[in-house]
Amino acid sequence: MKRKPTIHLANLLRSCIDKKAHRSGKILHAHTLRSGLFSDTFLSNRLIELYSKCNKADSAYHVFAKMPQKDVYSWNAILCCFCKAGDLRGARKVFEEMPERNVVSWNNLISALVRSGYQDQALDVYDVMMSEGFMPSYVTYASVLSACGAVLDVEFGRKCHCLTIKIGLDTNAYVSNGLLNLYSKCGLIADAIQVFGSMDEPNEVSFTAMVGGLAQMDRVLEALELFKLMCKNGIQIDSVSLSSVLGVCARDGYGEYDQNDSFLSNVHGQQIHGLLIKLGFERDVHLGNSLLDMYAKHGDMRSAEIIFSNLPELSIVSWNIMMDGYGQKCQSEKTIEYLRRMEHCGFEPDEVTYIHILAACVKSGDVATARQMFDSLSCPTLSSWNTILSGYSQHENHNEAIKLFREMQFQHVKPDRTTLAIILSSCAGMSLLEAGKQIHAASQKIALYPDTFVVSGLIGMYTKCGKTEMAERIFYRVPKLDIVCWNTMIAGFSQNSLNKEAFMLFKQMLLKRMVPTQFSYATVLSCCAKLSSSFQGRQVHAHTEKDGYVTDVVVGSALINMYCKCGDVYEARQFFKTMRVRNTVTWNEMIHGYAQNGHGNEALVLYQCMIESGEKPDGITFTSVLTGCSHSGMVDAGLEIFNSMQRDHGIGPELDHYTCIIDSLGRAGRFHEAEVLMDKMPYKDDPIIWEVLLSSCRVHANVSLAKRAAEELFQLDPENSAPYVLLANIYSSLGRWDEARTVRELMTDRQIVKDPGYSWTEDKDQDTRFYVG
Repeated sequence: MKRKPTIHLANLLRSCIDKKAHRSGKILHAHTLRSGLFSDTFLSNRLIELYSKCNKADSAYHVFAKMPQKDVYSWNAILCCFCKAGDLRGARKVFEEMPERNVVSWNNLISALVRSGYQDQALDVYDVMMSEGFMPSYVTYASVLSACGAVLDVEFGRKCHCLTIKIGLDTNAYVSNGLLNLYSKCGLIADAIQVFGSMDEPNEVSFTAMVGGLAQMDRVLEALELFKLMCKNGIQIDSVSLSSVLGVCARDGYGEYDQNDSFLSNVHGQQIHGLLIKLGFERDVHLGNSLLDMYAKHGDMRSAEIIFSNLPELSIVSWNIMMDGYGQKCQSEKTIEYLRRMEHCGFEPDEVTYIHILAACVKSGDVATARQMFDSLSCPTLSSWNTILSGYSQHENHNEAIKLFREMQFQHVKPDRTTLAIILSSCAGMSLLEAGKQIHAASQKIALYPDTFVVSGLIGMYTKCGKTEMAERIFYRVPKLDIVCWNTMIAGFSQNSLNKEAFMLFKQMLLKRMVPTQFSYATVLSCCAKLSSSFQGRQVHAHTEKDGYVTDVVVGSALINMYCKCGDVYEARQFFKTMRVRNTVTWNEMIHGYAQNGHGNEALVLYQCMIESGEKPDGITFTSVLTGCSHSGMVDAGLEIFNSMQRDHGIGPELDHYTCIIDSLGRAGRFHEAEVLMDKMPYKDDPIIWEVLLSSCRVHANVSLAKRAAEELFQLDPENSAPYVLLANIYSSLGRWDEARTVRELMTDRQIVKDPGYSWTEDKDQDTRFYVG
């Protein structure tokens, strides 16, 4: 007789659980007590489940505590209730008191820890579970693999993958999706693709994880193709998958948009926008923010404004995206305008808001306003400190960056890897070795050494201060080096004229199977140019072809420089002709190459082609073409170009330009014009000008001017041996031996020593040097 009402009550409670009917459930609870049925464990378990579903953890625990008899389901039900409520302390207490546990108990605790962000603890609990002999289920691995992905512990994840294969769970959809998520987050896209390919029926979660993984590795077109395949296969498109693919479209445009053509550069994003409207998601607030972010990342702020004004609900995220968008376009005034509007609408700025404003001011070059904004913050976060420090460092106000870093220490704000990298950059910029050493010590103290980000900064600082041995010591002590560390060390050797060592390190990098970047190739090509080693340069050229960097404009410019420095102007010009994209640097390298190799007429013709192409010349362009005119005796053409600098291009002549013109006039024997120009120019006290003039006097045997130039140099650059040698040679060539001897004796009396000359021969990667004492 008692069983029938129990079943009826259980069914009613199930209905209340499904509908989350808390009030009706309480009535049934009261009826259970009046009817004397509370001692029934099955009914009590249903009551715990009801209160748990209605987020009434206290009521659930009250039922649990009063139960006369508890089974494993009762313990799991109350454990699940605490886990769902996020009460990890209560969940731990219940778990430890359980007289009997099963795999459900372990799964509840592991998943609760993962949801609460305690991934490391979740993995520890999983280890204990395995050691006690419990067989994990697909639910276990869904949580454990998610934890591995969150902490980027790919080794632990691989062990779990092997176990899922061993116990036959690897084909489970939840496990497969967990593996996809793990490998994608850890950047192991090949493993993710292999898992995805082995899935019988990938669902929307699988496709979304794969799309996100491809986007993370900047394989944007593949990610978009996969989304198209998802649509073609009839996989359900939900708000999560749309948000993911909008993130792909945003990544496609980030930092690469053309401000005049942002509409055409965002075709994929506009297509997804159309699909979103077609599927009826235009009122989804989260998707609205994703759309906003996508247009802002492409620099299409007109479309972003339209989306923003039509959002059904504004949030702090929406305002922050708009401020970041205008900040990326260097429109700090619009960013601050949006801050004022946001505050007027009753929104309180958060940390992200201030970081966007600071970044906008910094990017716009308005560091003073950024500092005012920073100083107005009552308690700036570490990110805010890093942003303003970065602003000073980027604009080469290194002294202020270091002062602010010291202030940061007084405020007891603990620096992170970004902070140290910024300050190390400022120490390098000012060659502050002692300060850099202190940062090095601090990085060890706060356990940020050997973080590769910090290591790269340390290598850069030591090499900029001329301490390459110390930089090498750090470099070789780090067990796992990334490409940035390799590039920094190679660049450090190059900056310290250790070009052969730089090239050998590049070869070592290739042997370690590191993939060079455009910076790697540009640096090592510069080393080959300085070594005048066409053999090594051609080897590097072949590698750029193989790795697909030969079309990169930076690498292309470095290749032209290398061939020209090695005397192979023909090869440089042939490569120059094949370049699809050229910038001012590319044109400059080719013009300079012609000039340095005595092809002044070709340099002049190419300069004219550059002007006709619409490319704007800079100061280096004029130095190069004026050098060509000087070396080829085209004095009048050089003077015309020199005079056109300010008149036609708004570029004021600097020391190098005056030097070229003085050299050109001197070579032609037009000394009167040279002297008139020297009297007018602002660089008359620079020793280079006088040394150039003295060299010309030797060619034309202009003794009086040579003597004046030499006397100026004796005062301006007393340690330089060149004026003594040049003046003595002028006297010797004219047979004025007494005066030549006087100059040599003066040189001896003043202890001036002429630097020895040297030359070398190259045989493959070996070179032999000959010094003249």
